[in-house]
Amino acid sequence: MMNISQLLKEAREQFEKLQLPTPQLDAEVLLCYFLNKDRSYVHIYPEKEISREICRKFWEAVDKRKNRMPIQYIVNYQQFMGLDFYVDERVLIPRGDTEILVEEVIEIYNKEKANEEVDILDIGTGSGAITISLAKYINKAQVYSVDISEKALEIAKINALNNGVSDRIEFLLGSMFEPLNNKGLEKSFDYIVSNPPYIPSKDVLELDEQVKSYEPKLALDGGEDGLDFYRSIIETAPNYLKNGAWLIFEIGYNQGQDLVNLMREKDFSDISVIKDLAGLDRVVKGKYK
Repeated sequence: MMNISQLLKEAREQFEKLQLPTPQLDAEVLLCYFLNKDRSYVHIYPEKEISREICRKFWEAVDKRKNRMPIQYIVNYQQFMGLDFYVDERVLIPRGDTEILVEEVIEIYNKEKANEEVDILDIGTGSGAITISLAKYINKAQVYSVDISEKALEIAKINALNNGVSDRIEFLLGSMFEPLNNKGLEKSFDYIVSNPPYIPSKDVLELDEQVKSYEPKLALDGGEDGLDFYRSIIETAPNYLKNGAWLIFEIGYNQGQDLVNLMREKDFSDISVIKDLAGLDRVVKGKYK
């Protein structure tokens, strides 16, 4: 039998040989997952011996990580906006940068409509990170959440249930605005939000191994210039937005000006680009006149 310290050392060395970016952290996260403990535990009890069964599961997980499978898919967990999300290979892993989009919507709501009931449309549900966070932190929001992937919606529904907001979310299967047809929702939304696929097709092949080999291509490929989904959403959004309502996107680091131009052409005003912590364009918002 091996103890915690030995397991972590051996796993870390294997990860280091492959030049994985966070070898010690990866080893600790995997072991803690199987021990069902937080990371402080492995530092407090380094000499604790680990059962053969847990060792077996741990080394299986180490092999997956050595094959560049993202940690989040191995442990089926990612935190977003302080909430817990189940994730697997059916959905994109929620990124910290996307929290900027959610925070922007919450800020606009608190400034303009605090404590009012609002309707929100999220196009591209994925794991439900955006949808569920908005329902959680705007407690008078009714959220309509659309995804073309039935598998993604299965996961989003699990996450909505786990975070206690299922009653205020309607999940809809289909492409963009299509599932809203004949629902009488024209001109009814206060916010339309989306983090659509925005990577140009040719660049998808250049992505990091753990992204391109494991995360769903459907959620990454934004067409030839990465702007296909933005064009389509900007074209149709005015049919569904109330006057004075907001359209808010997450964008790629070099897409800010393109989005400003596209939104201007469709009569959006008060358009601005919000940068992330690295100083890169991350969110664009505009108000429908």
